[in-house]
Amino acid sequence: GGGLGPGPGGLSVAPPRPPQLDRFVPVGRLKYYFAVDTVYVGRKLGLLVFPFGHQDWQVRYQQDAPVAPRFDVNAPDLYIPGTASSALAWLLLEVLAVLLSLYLVALPADLTTIDLVAFAGYKYVGMILGLLSGLLFGATGYYVALSWCCLSIFVFMIRTLRLKLLSEAAAEGVPVRGAKNQLRMYLTVAVAAAQPLLM
Repeated sequence: GGGLGPGPGGLSVAPPRPPQLDRFVPVGRLKYYFAVDTVYVGRKLGLLVFPFGHQDWQVRYQQDAPVAPRFDVNAPDLYIPGTASSALAWLLLEVLAVLLSLYLVALPADLTTIDLVAFAGYKYVGMILGLLSGLLFGATGYYVALSWCCLSIFVFMIRTLRLKLLSEAAAEGVPVRGAKNQLRMYLTVAVAAAQPLLM
C-alpha cells in the first residue's frame, strides 16, 4: 500500500495528499492569506507604522468565515511578511553581487561587507517615503516622491562610493586614467544605477 496503483484504464494515479500535511500546513487556506490589493497593503503598512490611533481591532466575518484581507485591514496576511523576506533576500543578493564583482575584477577597495549592507539598505528610506506619500497624497504623491528618491539615491551613491571605489586621485577630481580606474568607475555607476531599479 501507499504506492502508485493502477487507476481507471490501467493508468497509475498518485495517492491522495496525506491528511497530516493539511494539519500542519493548511495548503487550501493559504490562498486566503494572499488575497490582498494595493489599498490593503497601504493601509496595513500604515497600521504597522502608526497603530496608536486605530480603534477597531476586530476581524470581520461573513458567514462564519473571516473576510479576505483586502476587505479588512485587521485580517492577517502573508503577502507583507513574504515581501519583507524577499526584500531581505534581494538585499543579500545585491551585496554578494558587488562583492563578487570586486573579487572578479581584482579591485582592492575600502569597502567592508557591513559597508555594502548599509549602502544597499539606504534605498529603503526612499521606498518608505514613497509609500507614505502614496498613502497621504495618492498615486501622484507616490510617483513624485519615488522619482525624487530615485534621483537622490543615485546621486548619493555616486558621491559616496567614488570615495570608496575610485582612487584617491579620482576622488579629488583628477581625471581617471587606466584600466583599473575605468573598472572602478563603471562599478560605481552600476551600483548607483541599480538602486533606483531595485526601488
